[in-house]
Amino acid sequence: MTFSAAEEFALQMDREDSLRSFRARFEIPTNAAGEALIYFVGNSLGLMPKATRQSVDQELDDWAHFAVDGHFAAATPWYSYHETLRKPAARLVGALPHEVVCMNSLTVNLHLLMATFYRPTKARCKILMEEPAFPSDTYAIRSQMVHHGFDPDQCLVLARPREGEATICQEDIEVILDREGDEIALVLFAGVNFFTGQLFDIAAITAAAQRKGCVVGIDLAHAAGNVPLQLHEWQVDFAAWCSYKYLNAGPGAVAGAYVHERHARNRELPRFAGWWGNDPATRFRMQLEPEFVPVQSADAWQISNPPILAMAPLRTSLAIFDDAGGVAALRQKSVRLTGYFQFLLDRAPSQLFTVITPRESGQRGCQLSILVHEHPKELFEKLEAAGVKTDFREPNVIRAAPTPLYNTFHEVWRCARILAEHS
Repeated sequence: MTFSAAEEFALQMDREDSLRSFRARFEIPTNAAGEALIYFVGNSLGLMPKATRQSVDQELDDWAHFAVDGHFAAATPWYSYHETLRKPAARLVGALPHEVVCMNSLTVNLHLLMATFYRPTKARCKILMEEPAFPSDTYAIRSQMVHHGFDPDQCLVLARPREGEATICQEDIEVILDREGDEIALVLFAGVNFFTGQLFDIAAITAAAQRKGCVVGIDLAHAAGNVPLQLHEWQVDFAAWCSYKYLNAGPGAVAGAYVHERHARNRELPRFAGWWGNDPATRFRMQLEPEFVPVQSADAWQISNPPILAMAPLRTSLAIFDDAGGVAALRQKSVRLTGYFQFLLDRAPSQLFTVITPRESGQRGCQLSILVHEHPKELFEKLEAAGVKTDFREPNVIRAAPTPLYNTFHEVWRCARILAEHS
């Protein structure tokens, strides 16, 4: 669409925004004077929905009133609490309900899934991932290799940006797969890169990798709740995501995992086992059932009983996504927000910074990563002092993520103006 740098244009965009009412459903941080901050850090920790307090209080009240009987007598019985998250979470990632389970934290889920899907041999032991990847993914992958007796320096294959560029070409990923695919056991890529904000073509990566016999896993930490996903249709083998970023479920909130049904229904797959992944028909026979019989769904990777107090905020947030019309509706506003932000930054009269996130809307989510050429920390601190919350990634990148549920076009206009004034 055609943008304008006039402040009135931003205000008009907000008046016409069909999602504008959702901002009032979140707690917006304020400064010492009580003025709302411009919060562009939903890619790091999403804001708290106002309804979350009531959701958590409900579980505390049920615990106080019912004690152990809350497993079946609570307003939302604890025994089956995780099942209330299944369908809304599946809608977010484009999966069938039985392919999804909410459990643990992201890196724990990656380890549990790699225990099943990374089965290296001498001939096929490599893992392909992007660079830079989020450090926890790198640590998890390298430690898995060591656990299986392989040298990460020999077995880790990295898809890198070309010299002088910030993002990775799809063609280069496919070249690596053509060249080394017969030796690659697992492709583990992010859906959206944490540093640059690049949205990868998950469908194309999956198809190219599986043609070479590789298993495909996707880290959706920066993709879930941010961009439309169709994991089942794309035939992705497994995926995992956190829920404290775009999903607004709170710090350290319970994460999610996906296993395609062709694997989820396969009881013969090796996995780490625990009582909550066991067939619920015999779960409470305890010592009478010493053999683990996995549920024929993603639940089979769930080791422990659901953490109710961690799940309550996620349940609240997922309901907001449904009320907003799902990720597809949010994506339309997100594309306009980042497009408008890019337009305004292009007009900034300074050569101080460069946006390294892809310009094409189909290759990015909510986030713009701004590479600052001189005194990057100082510019970040000036934004902070002006009431704009972004985050800083070493050595010189400011990440700003206007998210469609609670950010406005006028906030984008104000942020771009402050950047221009201090450049």
